[in-house]
Amino acid sequence: MGRFIGLDIHRDFAQVAVVEDGFVTDWGRVGCRPQAMREFAANLRRDDQVALEATGNATAVAVLLEPHVAKVVISNPVKTRAIAEAKVKTDKVDARILAQLLAADFLPGTWLPDERTRMLRRLSSHRAQLVRGRIQVKNQVQAVLHRNMLPHPPVTDLFGTRGRAWLEHQPLPVDERETVDALLRQLDFYGQELAAVERRLAVEALDDPVVKRLMTIPGVDAMTAVTLLAAVGDFQRFTSADKLVSYLGLNPRVRQSGGAPAHHGRITKAGCGKARGMLVQAAFAALRSPGPLRALHQRIKARRGMQIAIVAVARKIAVIAWHLVTKDQDYAFARPSLVAFKRRKLELTAGAERRIARRGPGYDYNNKDLRRQEREIAEQAERAYAVLAAHWQTQRPAGNPRLPAIPGAANPSL
Repeated sequence: MGRFIGLDIHRDFAQVAVVEDGFVTDWGRVGCRPQAMREFAANLRRDDQVALEATGNATAVAVLLEPHVAKVVISNPVKTRAIAEAKVKTDKVDARILAQLLAADFLPGTWLPDERTRMLRRLSSHRAQLVRGRIQVKNQVQAVLHRNMLPHPPVTDLFGTRGRAWLEHQPLPVDERETVDALLRQLDFYGQELAAVERRLAVEALDDPVVKRLMTIPGVDAMTAVTLLAAVGDFQRFTSADKLVSYLGLNPRVRQSGGAPAHHGRITKAGCGKARGMLVQAAFAALRSPGPLRALHQRIKARRGMQIAIVAVARKIAVIAWHLVTKDQDYAFARPSLVAFKRRKLELTAGAERRIARRGPGYDYNNKDLRRQEREIAEQAERAYAVLAAHWQTQRPAGNPRLPAIPGAANPSL
């Protein structure tokens, strides 16, 4: 039988503990540099198993060790602490706990993504940082206008051509004018970097069948689709849509004990916050198009309010995404001209040549009659969902009124 090795990883070193034949021993420290980790991996056996806690460099260490051992498990740090919370916490204790949990086959692991997924995650994370930085710069400019009692700009986009022209003629103290000019230079820098990152993401997403399929969902553009793909990786590893929703942190917290009814709280917000935020943005965008998603929002908004309804739509988009990818199907209520328009926008972001005065893919979106026909079909689907939801109610099992209600049981009088 192979050995079970636990690594408590830090930036410069990793503490090593081994379980062999039921005994735990300490192997001391090994350097957390590529060459040192390769030398450590060369001394391992093919039937060994290695466990390490999820940290910033855990994936890189796992990639180096994986070819030399039978299995590498990156443990979920939250669940690991919940399983084995020690009063005395040292590097040796943590390494021993990892090795012992691995030997007992009681270590909750995380999925190890492939190289392309790791690259997409890095790019999407960089994009999210640039977007946050740009928002902070814009807020600072608005703060300058606010503290100098200047009116709201007469244009929609303060940072567009007309907005900057208006901003240039506003009376500001010399130091505030210098601050605004510096902030605008920062904004231009963020814009250039963001365009470069989005181009790289667009190139990766251009021929990806998953991204192409996700873009058929209303509100989901290329950047939302590639961010979701980077966060999820392989959709097939989730056996149900509910597991994907839980992975993205869009499921409510549930507390239940004994015979008391279950209490549902706020969403858990576990998993990738970038993907969850992009899904919420997609939910807002989906409300501008007719269809079942908008009808779902209106139904829940009437009972629970705007915020809960938006989160419900984001959750529904995640559920739809799982079904589309795992079943190799496009969204049933997609608008073909809009999907072609989003596809063409992705091609332009990736650097495709612009066709000036020539009709190309996505041009049909400019046909008002075609857009009207597609909207009428989507509105029909929206009304059908509204009628279905209006006659949808919970029904308790016959003969035992104390049992919980069965959600979604149709009204037998219909």
